[in-house]
Amino acid sequence: MINAFSHMCIYVLDQDSAKAFYTEKPGFTLIGDHDMGDGIQWLTVSPPNQPDLEVVLADCRMGHDAETADQLRALVAKGAIGPGVLATDDCQKSYEELSARGVEFLQAPTERFYGTEALLRDDSGNWFSLSKRAPVSGS
Repeated sequence: MINAFSHMCIYVLDQDSAKAFYTEKPGFTLIGDHDMGDGIQWLTVSPPNQPDLEVVLADCRMGHDAETADQLRALVAKGAIGPGVLATDDCQKSYEELSARGVEFLQAPTERFYGTEALLRDDSGNWFSLSKRAPVSGS
């Protein structure tokens, strides 16, 4: 039986730049940085309050032929990939803190039926929802 996700993958355009972005901007913890050969690193970070989840900052060549890697790089750079939602207790405060650290936002905090959401981009072009969930009805 599957218990949980242990790793997730975010394709990045430059692993060294991504390492700096994720550790310096949102403050993720560097878990692993190992040379895999051919200029590719096994590079993992974890969200500050979720050490059991390792995020692989993957070179687009990992596991792909050259043509597919080029297509993937183009999609990442275009901003066509949104890997997920980053949870926060205070969307406005997180927006202000991350903006002050140089994070690019596509949308300021906005009230939605599901909570407060801002949209940000990493240094490769991946976009994320930064969200504080609304209270669940009936609880």
